[in-house]
Amino acid sequence: MSPEARVTARAVGLLSREGASLREMAPGRYALRTGPDLRRRPAMILDDAAFARLAEAPGLRPAPGGGWRLVRSAPSAPSPAPAGRPSLIEGRRTVVGPDGRRSSLAVNLGESPIAWLARRRDGAGRTWLTPAEIAAAEMLREDFVLAGTVGRLTMAWDAGPRARGGRGPGQEPAERARAAKDRIARALGAAGPGLREMLERVCLAGSALEAAERGLGLPRRSGKTVLKLALQRLAAHYGLG
Repeated sequence: MSPEARVTARAVGLLSREGASLREMAPGRYALRTGPDLRRRPAMILDDAAFARLAEAPGLRPAPGGGWRLVRSAPSAPSPAPAGRPSLIEGRRTVVGPDGRRSSLAVNLGESPIAWLARRRDGAGRTWLTPAEIAAAEMLREDFVLAGTVGRLTMAWDAGPRARGGRGPGQEPAERARAAKDRIARALGAAGPGLREMLERVCLAGSALEAAERGLGLPRRSGKTVLKLALQRLAAHYGLG
């Protein structure tokens, strides 16, 4: 057995224990603990390559409290996470559109980019995103799901009449979808050109920050600044801060 295979086998054995989980402790380093106490010394420290092997087989799934746990169903195991992008675990999920039809879409089964960034801390231990910025991102994403547009970003958000009302249960599915699209249009409009595109890619499409930078032609490592400014505008629009 190769050294890599031995590491994987040991990690699988430890992750099979009740309450065991895998969490990122630093870029490219993952702490494997066999219990929920995060203060305990990790049983293993894994690198990106080991993480990718576990994601490939037997598979990893997001843990409710953060991080990842083992998936035991090999046929449905997600594909491996590319090195340097631990928040991406590709898979498929059934989505019900506003017309009631079900469709299977390729989605990220791991943490969203916003959830991943929300855990980032600076040298002083402060979180990089504020609660208001996180909440604003979640509100925008919620409307994106309600609109039934998951996987379809190339649409005219401002087209069509404005719907009255909000997220109330009394609305018909089509009305709720239209109202959600209108809220998205207003939110993206409040962000303004140059910032709305970052929100579309990260909050709606779930793209990693580095991928959004490349797609928008931004300088390397400038995406965090652009995204934070966009989320500040979004939070102000929602009256969150």
